[in-house]
Amino acid sequence: MTIAFSILALVVVGMFVFAYLKKSEIAEAPTITPGTQVPADGPYANITRIDAKHFFIEPTHTLAGEILMPTPCDLLEYSDVVIQESSPETVIVNFKVVNHAETCAQTVTPQRFMVTFDAHKDATIKATFEGRPVELNLIPAAEGETPEDFELFMKG
Repeated sequence: MTIAFSILALVVVGMFVFAYLKKSEIAEAPTITPGTQVPADGPYANITRIDAKHFFIEPTHTLAGEILMPTPCDLLEYSDVVIQESSPETVIVNFKVVNHAETCAQTVTPQRFMVTFDAHKDATIKATFEGRPVELNLIPAAEGETPEDFELFMKG
């Protein structure tokens, strides 16, 4: 009985510690390069982080995920991938929004993306959204998982 109670107490304490750490992580502001203009408001001001599944199959990196856009009329695309020569390479994926409509239903809509580029395995990968730096949270793919599997999973 004492052992079961001790395990339960450890689980509860662990849950509180995990919640505190996640809350602290969310509260941290993204790193902004000095001199970069960040719009204080606007339809995309709340997009400060992009989560993506990261696949690496020598020498190709694939980033797949989705971003919640404020309307279904805002279509997400990546405009380009810049590979800066350094050791290791630094890769910057630039996302932008196209098809701005004058009026559109204010319904939050997920927009999916899949970006592929060739770079060194240890390359540093960063992102911009509408010209401003955003945090890029890369989730490593499980062993044996492929981008095609992820696309099927995303489609339901």
